[in-house]
Amino acid sequence: MRDSPLALPVVDAELEQRLVGRLARIEELLAEHCQGRTPYVTQAATHLMTAGGKRFRPLLVLLAAEAGPNPEAEEVHTAACVVELTHVASLYHDDVMDEAALRRGADTANARWDNHVAILTGDFLFGKSSELTADLGPDAVRIQAQTFTSLVEGQILETVKPGPGEDPLAHYLEVVAGKTGSLIATSARYGAMFSGATPEVVEALRAYGEIVGSAFQLSDDILDIASESVTSGKTPGTDLREGVPTLPVLMAQASTDPADARLLELLGRPLTDDAEHAEALDLLRRHPAMDEAKAYVLGQTTEAKKQLEALEPGPARTALESFADVVATRSS
Repeated sequence: MRDSPLALPVVDAELEQRLVGRLARIEELLAEHCQGRTPYVTQAATHLMTAGGKRFRPLLVLLAAEAGPNPEAEEVHTAACVVELTHVASLYHDDVMDEAALRRGADTANARWDNHVAILTGDFLFGKSSELTADLGPDAVRIQAQTFTSLVEGQILETVKPGPGEDPLAHYLEVVAGKTGSLIATSARYGAMFSGATPEVVEALRAYGEIVGSAFQLSDDILDIASESVTSGKTPGTDLREGVPTLPVLMAQASTDPADARLLELLGRPLTDDAEHAEALDLLRRHPAMDEAKAYVLGQTTEAKKQLEALEPGPARTALESFADVVATRSS
């Protein structure tokens, strides 16, 4: 498959050209929507928006819109801005919660200014997103409110441990569905909805987005363990070092095999010691939980592709199917 300038694999040249042109228009609109009444607010609001990013969510809106008769409707462009503003706003808040110093190679807003500015800038962008959503009508307002609730609830659940008798893996999957799957589901839903697709297609794309969005995060979990920094550009085992539970870790922790005693001991705490971190990484890479996690993600992406059977065969459906395949097999 040839390289595409888009975040999604699109092999049809005509479709790719249309999407590139529309995405350029989205960039112009996003720049307009980040303008505040003072240069200070504008600078803070554009800080992360211009720091890079693949624009995956607005691109998914545009691609899903190809399933309807009016893919170039102005409401589609507005919806694409809504989901990206929501996403970027959440990054400001995430960086405060994670006490992060860098985002996409640049200083985070909380590092450049302080936590108060970062939080309020996120709120400003959420407000801009809400203004645009109101222009899309009451159905969009309801969907956006539900999406935002799911996103925030997922973020909250991430900060608490599973309750007594609660399955840690099920708890984690609920976190991922809220934090990541919900907004990606709405992206696909909005695209189909505002291009005039049938209710059946709108629901199919919503379900596709929810499944493939969560699967993308879960594949990140696997890469955090399996990747080599020399090939992926990422530091392997970052979540492991910080004691953050991820899919392969949780699957390994479900083991009752006495041979896994040392691994379970290491996984039970943050791994600040380099030697212990390297040992845990090695043990986990060789553990059956890695294959189990890969099989789970593969199953999810297969389920996502089934949802696309409601769409007419064509370049857009092929691109969405290809993206699910990439999620299941990607190495970076």
